[in-house]
Amino acid sequence: MRQSYKMKNKSQNFLSKDECVYIYTDTYSSQAVVSFVLEKELPSEPFLLVAEEDSGDLRKEETQETLHRIMKLVNDTLASEGTYSATTLSAEDVLAAIDSGKSEGGPHGRHWVLDPIDGTKGFLRGDQYAIALALLDEGKVVLGVLACPNLPLVPIVGHDQPYSHDEVGCLFFAQVGAGTDVQSLDGSPPIKVHVSAIDNPEEASLFESFEAAHSLHDLSSSIAKKLGVKAPPVRIDSQAKYGALSRGDGAIYLRFAHKGYREKIWDHAAGSIVVTEAGGVVADAAGNPLDFSRGRYLDLDRGIIVTNTKLMPLLLKAVRESLDEKTSSL
Repeated sequence: MRQSYKMKNKSQNFLSKDECVYIYTDTYSSQAVVSFVLEKELPSEPFLLVAEEDSGDLRKEETQETLHRIMKLVNDTLASEGTYSATTLSAEDVLAAIDSGKSEGGPHGRHWVLDPIDGTKGFLRGDQYAIALALLDEGKVVLGVLACPNLPLVPIVGHDQPYSHDEVGCLFFAQVGAGTDVQSLDGSPPIKVHVSAIDNPEEASLFESFEAAHSLHDLSSSIAKKLGVKAPPVRIDSQAKYGALSRGDGAIYLRFAHKGYREKIWDHAAGSIVVTEAGGVVADAAGNPLDFSRGRYLDLDRGIIVTNTKLMPLLLKAVRESLDEKTSSL
């Protein structure tokens, strides 16, 4: 899985060999730690995890140095947390923890869904990324957690004052029927958040993916123009967009992937419930709720749109018109 991603980015001249080792070490380590801790904390139920990575590449002879680097990082991380300070995982233990993420998901049972580092390019730039964890129960997202280490504690839209690097790091968590809370990663008391109440699209701020390769910026621009949005788009990597939107930083998020791309459930499961429990709406381009019960991928109508209940009718109209124009011009 990761090898195909590596090859794709190599052809785009994006990731150097050192960058590949860096991001793979942290990504695999993150998945191993989350998987190991979840399984230890939930011994009384079957542990099923849908996650982005598997250990295939790490079992090759040429990647053994990387595997040992991952094993050290995993053990150092567990040692820093008092509950698991006496635990030391072997290389095989780490590989087994990574491979716990092979569940295919689906409409039955309980499945954890993990993106160990969402926003690879943002992570490498020292910009926005997230560790995203969700729980599916009978195909429905019932819990979501977003850790956004570089997201400012202050709003990222409409805040003109500079902020200190000490003022970053947000943890969003939501449970069905219980709303969405946010706290700083240093453990400050949680507070309830709510999406923006803006009902005039001219006053709205619009989020989209940082990379044009991840979303059709020209289509988003057409939709924004039809809505009358005046502010330029705010481009952010990862599901940090969902977190920021849940606390009212912006009012709209648009994601229209390029033709042939299939959205994965780990890229949206945690973020979607963080927004919906904060009073927002997450839907495909036709206004249908996202369906997480179909396995590792989302089958949806052309794109993902996120906003509040007041703006959604206007947004859907602008989306339909823009998509029709795009289709007729082909």
